[in-house]
Amino acid sequence: MENSWHMVDNLSTEQKAIKKEAIYFIEEKINNSQKGVFIIEGQAGTGKSVLVTALFEKIQESSKEKKSKIYGTKNFVLVNHPEMLKFYKRVAGKSDNLLKKNFERPTTFINRCKKEVKYADVVIVDEAHLLLTKRDSYNHFDQENQLEEILKYAKVVILIFDNKQVLKAKSYWSTEKLMSLLKETDIKIKHLRQQFRIEANSAVKEWITAFCEKEILKLPSSQNFDFRIMDDANEMYQLIRMHNENVGTSRVLATYDFPYRLDGKDYFVNAGNLQLRWDRSKPQEKLAWAEREDTIDEVGSVYTIQGFDLNYAGIILGPSVGYDKVKEELILYSEFYEDQAAFNGVKLLGINQMNVKERLMLNAMNVLLTRPKKGLYIYAVNDDLRKRLLR
Repeated sequence: MENSWHMVDNLSTEQKAIKKEAIYFIEEKINNSQKGVFIIEGQAGTGKSVLVTALFEKIQESSKEKKSKIYGTKNFVLVNHPEMLKFYKRVAGKSDNLLKKNFERPTTFINRCKKEVKYADVVIVDEAHLLLTKRDSYNHFDQENQLEEILKYAKVVILIFDNKQVLKAKSYWSTEKLMSLLKETDIKIKHLRQQFRIEANSAVKEWITAFCEKEILKLPSSQNFDFRIMDDANEMYQLIRMHNENVGTSRVLATYDFPYRLDGKDYFVNAGNLQLRWDRSKPQEKLAWAEREDTIDEVGSVYTIQGFDLNYAGIILGPSVGYDKVKEELILYSEFYEDQAAFNGVKLLGINQMNVKERLMLNAMNVLLTRPKKGLYIYAVNDDLRKRLLR
């Protein structure tokens, strides 16, 4: 993630093809009476943010060219993730074509357009799976669905979407729900399939995928990827510190199973023989949490690390992740999950509440386990799970 700006000129063949198709789609739909929605689906590590950076750079460059079909257009990138927004605004300072004011939170964009009766031409929504699907006073969103509101104020919308990264009931998306909302629009869907982040063989990737669906496969080996199950949490932390000194951008992360409040106080993750402070909220910092050197002494949550790359990650699986000896699979205890706010609105979804809670918890774990490029260490607080993984 931290290298996204340097990679925009080195897109893969797949990324270049989708970028070209997106530009053609915009040119075709920009003056069309029917809304156009271009969906780019891709799982963690498939280069979605790199593509967003390159695509928006091209759009803004073309908007300044008089011969271009999108000359004079007003375009924006929206992302419902404060740490990602910091990154994009920093990227904007490195390009003549990008301005910080073109990067906003969805609610900011919606409320401004409504108040000023203004419209945009092209809107790219990164991390579209984080868009709210119900009103949320905490985020100053008074309508029913953020995507529905964005469509009111944009001619062409490009959605970057991964339904395995939905983390809250108030932004609970499925592909079916997405398509039902877009039934009146002209839609095109493309898929990013090539994995760029995890530098491991297919067995490691399959293990992670299965684990995030509660299945425990035989522990794979990988020559180029350091993959270990740890019996000592402090030893894991010391390994992460060593890697951070040698190659940089290595951090400890944890499932949201330890108390935390946004009240300015410090809260701690206690795992075995390790006590480490949760990530501190610093909204005024220009650098994102994953990019700041001082955060080596903290534990990152799914909300601070989503969308970012690490070289090495040490993952603490807290009390909510256990082992079912009868079924021989993971068991999730939603009552131990400290992010109970993630479950607000589950009843209103009209589907099995336990299944939804489990899905959100598995999605969060998937985000954590798919961050590292060079090495992954896992420590489980639950004794039964730790013994099973070590076995």
